Amino acid sequence: MALKKFFQREVLEAGCDEAGRGCLAGPVFAAAVILDSSKTIKGLDDSKKLTEKMRYALRPEIEEKALGWAVGSYSNLEIDQVNILKASFYSMHRALNQLKPAPGHLLIDGNRFIKYKNTAHTCIVKGDSKFQSIAAASILAKTYRDDFMMKIHEEYPHYFWDQNKGYPTFKHREGIKLHGVTPYHRLTFTLLNEQFSLF
Repeated sequence: MALKKFFQREVLEAGCDEAGRGCLAGPVFAAAVILDSSKTIKGLDDSKKLTEKMRYALRPEIEEKALGWAVGSYSNLEIDQVNILKASFYSMHRALNQLKPAPGHLLIDGNRFIKYKNTAHTCIVKGDSKFQSIAAASILAKTYRDDFMMKIHEEYPHYFWDQNKGYPTFKHREGIKLHGVTPYHRLTFTLLNEQFSLF
């Protein structure tokens, strides 16, 4: 099913999505994208349904053709202070703070949101597979976060962040068990599961 370009055409709307909520390490990233009604971006879809190659091919096209786009993040230390749900919303706020032109309406991926200033918003469950602007935001958030994780992988290669991007894979948790935590780990998360406690 083709993704819809707009929720309502009469208002300038921005799609918002985050990446990295379920990770054990690194920031959560979010993006906001305002699409141009006169330009088409082929292949837009939920970033999770695209290959890495497809995401990185779409990113410059989104940035070039969108009326506006911005990326924000919330660090692992900030996540530990406010919790991951709020951090996801606040990272969207940081993206929106940079977004020009200012949107009149926000499309939020998911079922909850913390209101941004006086801007109206609509929460859409699985919105990244329903609306192009949210899909575009999911691609930007995912690729910018992956770039960050690839960079810090060079600093801490024992956790295989180049492969798992901070998600709780066996290799990542094995790295935590053998080498402990890094300054990038989210200490309020369950870093080791029961499987490792049996060793």
